[in-house]
Amino acid sequence: MRRRSFLKAVGVSGAAMSAPGIILPAWSQDTVKVGCLFSSSGAMANIEGRLNYVVQMAAQEINRNGGVLGRQIEVVTTDPGSDWPLYGQQGRQLIQEERVAATFGCWTSASRKAVLPVVEENDSLLYYPLHFEGEENSANVVYMNSPPASSVLPALEYLMSDNGGKARRFYMLGSDYVWPRTINDQLKGYWQQEYGIEPDAWREQYVPVGHADFQSLVNDIKRFADESGEQPIVVLTVVGNSIPNFFQEYINQGISALDVPVLGLDVVEADLEGLDTEPLVGHLNCWAYLQNAPGERNQQFLDAWASYVNENDVPFRPDVSIDPMVSTYDGVHMWAMAAEKAGSFDVPEVRSAFPGISFACPSGYDIKLTADNNYVHRGVFIGSVNRNQGFDIVWQSPETTVPVPYSPYI
Repeated sequence: MRRRSFLKAVGVSGAAMSAPGIILPAWSQDTVKVGCLFSSSGAMANIEGRLNYVVQMAAQEINRNGGVLGRQIEVVTTDPGSDWPLYGQQGRQLIQEERVAATFGCWTSASRKAVLPVVEENDSLLYYPLHFEGEENSANVVYMNSPPASSVLPALEYLMSDNGGKARRFYMLGSDYVWPRTINDQLKGYWQQEYGIEPDAWREQYVPVGHADFQSLVNDIKRFADESGEQPIVVLTVVGNSIPNFFQEYINQGISALDVPVLGLDVVEADLEGLDTEPLVGHLNCWAYLQNAPGERNQQFLDAWASYVNENDVPFRPDVSIDPMVSTYDGVHMWAMAAEKAGSFDVPEVRSAFPGISFACPSGYDIKLTADNNYVHRGVFIGSVNRNQGFDIVWQSPETTVPVPYSPYI
């Protein structure tokens, strides 16, 4: 969306714009504005687009209970169109022109990196809902999900254990941007330092975001698997609509989880919609939430989402929930709690209120922020694809993990 289209969509006239550096406080209005920076078009739309609605659902819940500091939350929604630079442009407009108190947004690390200098220059807050590569610790970002030490490494430990199949060969296939390349660099160091595994035991391939034809790459995975008698796995970090395309080719070529299991680091329940998951049973993912998480909290969230979808003609399934939805939902509530605790919407005041903020997440864990950094302490799940386009839980952490922002393996 171009600048003129964005302003028309949110109803901002040129006369109402703030001069650069003069950002009126959000709490001077009758309502408090928050921004949504999630794409509802482009390669990421099917999964990322639903997060816009989750922000609105969470805001509606808070508003029904009196709002924040007596003010109702007004949600300003954008569409960066899965175009990484546009996230930065629209993030700046949300902060400087809409004067949002906080922004909830981004899926890929590339989009977050585009927004990072914007929130830092304007001392604003971005609540980021994805697990990611770490290697970042900004005072202006609340990292709602898990760095690799809390999510990816436990899943790999499982796959490399006796119970998980003793994996010792690794085919890394990712979309070509910062998250797949950085996590793969970490994993190579991890395998060498912790297990003494040498580079001839792995292969690394990247495709453009939105890549759809995986026939030759799946053929290459089969050749890689045949090169040694040791157990191979695929560490998959393609994103967006590339995920179902990859799995469809896996099905077409008749490869099962018993042959070459896939650990899909970005795979969520929504990616399985429309696929026959019978041939995919046993492939794994790892997140801080799975739809099959047990407990009353999760059921309440699932019921609330289904009701919101049905009552508001939301163009997504009412019976599918994914981790970034829950992480976004948690973020809206944790921001509201911090603002209430601070008695202000000013970012320095809200940020100073972070330590000790805790929220009863639908995952079943009480997630929290501490004084150490802006990474949320979360639990971890490892899921296995089932026949119903979802994931069965094969392991979960007994409690929340302490986030480690920077990897020791790079």
